[in-house]
Amino acid sequence: MQLAQMSDNGLFQPRHIAATLRTSTEEVGQTVGLGKDAVQRRARIASAKTQARLRALVEVLNKVQPRFGSDLIAYAWFRSEPLAGFDGRTAMQLVQDGKAQQVLEYIDAVDAGVYS
Repeated sequence: MQLAQMSDNGLFQPRHIAATLRTSTEEVGQTVGLGKDAVQRRARIASAKTQARLRALVEVLNKVQPRFGSDLIAYAWFRSEPLAGFDGRTAMQLVQDGKAQQVLEYIDAVDAGVYS
């Protein structure tokens, strides 16, 4: 995911992320734990919480995309693959709980061979 393509005027735009992932803005919102209004109303899109969640999604997908070779496969991994050491929770569930940094650290640990 090219960051410049995911944003307008310095803000992550759910519609650009949804287009890249071939899904709806509503699903993008649900994926990161936001309601429909948060990804459709301009004022809500600009909120710190919405931007933090969208940034977390993009950061995680950018980190794992080279491993899978596709944004779509990385997105499927994000939504469905249980992570070792997190009681079977997925990256999506952890991001929804505000634990994106732990997901990024987990990915770094896997790349370093800790969980292989």
